Amino acid sequence: MEQSTTLHKSGFVAVMGRPNVGKSTLMNALLGQKVAAVSPRPQTTRKRQLGILTVTDAPVQAQAIFIDTPGVHQARYKLGSLMNNEAARTLEESDVILLVVDASQPPQPEDELLFEMLRKLKRSTPVILALNKADLLDEAALQASQAAFTENAPQAEALPISAVNGENLPPLLERIIALLPEGDPFYPEDQLTDLYEREIAADLIREACLNILRDEVPHGIAVRIDQFAERSEEAAYIEATLIVEREAHKAIVIGQGGQMIKQIGSAARQEIETMSGRSIYLQLKVKVRKNWRNDEKVLRAFGY
Repeated sequence: MEQSTTLHKSGFVAVMGRPNVGKSTLMNALLGQKVAAVSPRPQTTRKRQLGILTVTDAPVQAQAIFIDTPGVHQARYKLGSLMNNEAARTLEESDVILLVVDASQPPQPEDELLFEMLRKLKRSTPVILALNKADLLDEAALQASQAAFTENAPQAEALPISAVNGENLPPLLERIIALLPEGDPFYPEDQLTDLYEREIAADLIREACLNILRDEVPHGIAVRIDQFAERSEEAAYIEATLIVEREAHKAIVIGQGGQMIKQIGSAARQEIETMSGRSIYLQLKVKVRKNWRNDEKVLRAFGY
């Protein structure tokens, strides 16, 4: 009997980086579908989320389980400290580390926090340095940027990419798969993430807030799904509360005549419909919970 030569590989890939370097955008691009919220603002990702990519092409069949982590940053609130701890824990648990940096800027102090985490790793884990936004640089500037980042992470394999336009993503994925350990898949072939639809909906609502609101207000917003009712295979009803820290922020989020919250709701509904493939009725309200980002009870209730 002829033996199969198909190689099975499976493992966890930590997607690390400081806020707003394009981690979620990169994970969505590698998956070929949006499962993680993205915005131009830092700290869009607050909890880690899995993006599960199953490759069934012979002779190598693989499952790369990307762990999209919160951006490592100088924490000002208990929420920020919890986010940093989540990122550090993910590093220790992963088979491959995908360190995403913004090649269009020199290394920042928050990049140094990540380099320090790498130096403190208790085990030897392969590291790929993804120089994102490389399309914004000429060759000389790109070489200088690569040298600056690899000086701080000499153990990493560097690869210039662009998460937005897809530049060099196929070779990046090929290298990730090559570094995964041999093993059977952890998840079904058709599963894309570990989050339920209502959890993704909450992230997409917060994404709309980040994209539409300005200044500090968006970072003081949390989203609580109060009701998620499936009316049919083609429709669902979602009722959600936006938690803010100040009465003044509540007024901003609602807007004059309710226009701002209507705009947020419209943008979020479109993203949720694209994600779920069905018609969504979305009802939003706003509630004040002072200083919730430093309230351990509230943070626990939100799963941090």
